[in-house]
Amino acid sequence: MTTIDAGILDVREAGPADGTPVLLLHGFPQGADSWDAVVPALTGAGYRTVAPDQRGYSPRARPGARADYRLDALVADAVAVIDDRAGGRAHVVGHDWGAAVAWRLAARHPDRVRTLTALSVPPAAAYARSLVTTRQVLASWYFVAFQVPGLAERFLAAGDGPYSRRFTAALRRSGQSRERARRDAARFADPAALTAALNWYRGVLAGRPGPEDPPVPVPTLFVWSDGDIAITRQATALVHRHVSGPYRYAELRGVSHWIPEEAPDELAELLLGHLAAHPG
Repeated sequence: MTTIDAGILDVREAGPADGTPVLLLHGFPQGADSWDAVVPALTGAGYRTVAPDQRGYSPRARPGARADYRLDALVADAVAVIDDRAGGRAHVVGHDWGAAVAWRLAARHPDRVRTLTALSVPPAAAYARSLVTTRQVLASWYFVAFQVPGLAERFLAAGDGPYSRRFTAALRRSGQSRERARRDAARFADPAALTAALNWYRGVLAGRPGPEDPPVPVPTLFVWSDGDIAITRQATALVHRHVSGPYRYAELRGVSHWIPEEAPDELAELLLGHLAAHPG
């Protein structure tokens, strides 16, 4: 596993220098700017936000092997950012793949985490169980398609202008706006950037699976939206079993998978309430 120095990750910081830090972890196929609509509410309340472009998304932090994108490596990057930019402890918020990183971070490094807020994606064990017990496996077809080297690249590659029309169309079908879909597709005009992002999926099957994570002991908020076509309601049903600390579930109605940008005000209200209730 390649170790990444936190200093080579592109990180956006905002808010007062002495504010309690909030680490914001983006998902696929986005970047730190996916939090831009939420950040003002957090900084306005006195928090300092720390939002990295994660491994593979930061151009200088783009190792080539799929094993370099195993979840433990991604969590190690988050720990490094917390130590480097957040004084060793932060509220942690993750969406999509960022939520997967946040779940493991809170489970295995609770000393670094004041609170956890996970959006859309349940913890790894709950997700894996849903694949064999619910229709989640049908919603996760793309996960299998992404495993074949070169196949997804050929289908999604940005080769017909500043962004790929195929990639944009796929994001539009998932509920993303046209402007944001084009923005996210354009991130992968560099083929190496697309392969690195896909390696987050491929890293899951690189090497032997490790032990199941312990229950998360820190205060946890899990937010799911009923317009999510990637994560089914059934996949969220057992999340509470993976949290031993205070736990709250919130559901957003009429919102797609892209919660931070589609419902930033609702999310910010939930976040600020959660952080205020559990200052850590």
